[in-house]
This record gives sequence, C-alpha cells and structure tokens, in this order.
Amino acid sequence: MVITAITMVVEIAAGWWFNSMALLADGWHMSSHAFAIGLSAFAYAAARRHAADARFAFGTWKIEVLAGFASAVFLLGVAALMAMGSVERLFSPQAIHYREAMGVTALGLLVNLGCALILGGAHHGHDHHGHAHEHHDHGHAHGHDHHHDINLRSAYLHVLADAATSVLAIVALAGGWWLGWSWLDPVMGLVGAALVGRWALGLLRQSSAVLLDREMDHPVVDEVREVLAAFGHADNNRDATRVTDLHVWRVGKQQFACIVCLVTHATTLTPQRVREALSVHEELVHVTVEISVCREDER
Repeated sequence: MVITAITMVVEIAAGWWFNSMALLADGWHMSSHAFAIGLSAFAYAAARRHAADARFAFGTWKIEVLAGFASAVFLLGVAALMAMGSVERLFSPQAIHYREAMGVTALGLLVNLGCALILGGAHHGHDHHGHAHEHHDHGHAHGHDHHHDINLRSAYLHVLADAATSVLAIVALAGGWWLGWSWLDPVMGLVGAALVGRWALGLLRQSSAVLLDREMDHPVVDEVREVLAAFGHADNNRDATRVTDLHVWRVGKQQFACIVCLVTHATTLTPQRVREALSVHEELVHVTVEISVCREDER
C-alpha cells in the first residue's frame, strides 16, 4: 500500500506538471489501488480486532465487503473526474513533456509489476486467520477458505490491471512524441477512466449482492434443494416431505448459513437427520431446521 501510494503521488504530480492526461489517468488509477489495498488492510485489522465480539452473529467478515463497497463508490467519483479532465484536454490541448512523462510512467509500471509479485505471493500463501466465523464451524473443516479470499485476489488482479493502464499511458505518450498524435494522450485518459469505472461497477455489484444477502441464485442453493428433495421421495411417497421455506445466505467468503422449514408425514424425520444429510456440503457451516409433522388425517 505504501509503495503504491508513493508512486501514485509521483505520477499525479508529474502528470499535472508535464500536462499529460494519460499519466494523470495512470496516477489516479493507481490511487484507486492504494485506496482499495488500504481499505483491505484496515478491514482485515478491524475484523481481527472484533473477532470475539458476540454482537456479530456470523462473524466480522462483512467488514471486508463493506470496505470494498466504499472503495467502489470512491472509484466511480475518480473515474468521473478523469473523464471530465480528458474531455477538457481534447478541446483545449496543452504542450506535453513527453520524455519526462514517459520516464515517470515507466517507473509506475515497474512498481505495479513489483506489487503484483508481492500480492501474488501473499495470494498463494495467505492463511487468512483471525475471523470470528470460525466459532460457527459446527465441526466442519474449512482449510480451503484461504483459496477463495476475494478481498486479496481482487487487490492482486487490480494491480495487474493498473500495470496494463501504465502500458496504455506509455503507448499514448510514445504516439504523441514520435508521431505527433497529441490527441492520443487525452483519449488514453478516457480509456483509463473507463477501466476504473468498469472495475468500480463490477465491485459495486459484487459487494452489494453480499451485503444485501441476494444470493439465492448461488449453486449451493440448488445443492441444498437436491438434498431436501430426497426426503420428499421417502417410502415411494412423493408427498412424504415438502419444503415450505428456505433461506440460504453467505456468512463467510465461501461459507453459508441455511434455514429450512419442512412439512412431513414421516414421524421418524428429525432435524438431526436433515443436518447430517446437508453436512456433505462443507460450505454450510450453520444449519437451522424446523419440521412440522402432519397427522394421517391431514393428508
């Protein structure tokens, strides 16, 4: 985060001084990475600090999701400012110090590649400790969770995307310097704004879906329905058991809670049997089952 923030300041200052919108766009794009990585670090620290707080019913992992949502809102504002600045330069071009601007952009590219190596190593070796949802495990194994750290993976891919933006800025500056295409610089600024905006919108959609528990279309829901359907065919009676209510929502990066209500004519069906059947799906870490038994005369 510190490396990215320092390079961001250098690129923005150099872009303003050398009148390069491509360099400014790359600097502001890098600011989005510094902000996102900083929020990620803060979210990890906050989640760890409040891990033992019982007021968080399913742990503190959504602090990281909330940080991602705030980052996306910030990035949309940055993208809008970048676009407005680039359009202004298209209609009011200014002299650009191409050689100096290219040198700073090349430095930014090297920094991005270095940060990608750092985050890439962390992404493959991160053990993701200190989250409160561990006390909801109910005997399930979760050693696979660090492979699905969306927060860390998004930071890693975001830095790689910034490296691509640096390449675009270098191409724009080279085209203006060698071919006299001064319009290429603000155009690449617009391209950079579009990249930031697209990433921000994607992050908004992903984080808001988690925050609003809008995940009943997740594959795990169909898997739960398949398990419950087996009880409905017990004793060759398709009406033996039916699901009257089902709620599945995420309580960890790859962990879910489930509430299921069943109506059955099978007096031997117990919540424990249902939980045991659902336990084959390790991502279900908290299962609540309610069963209503109907009498024979209620068929």
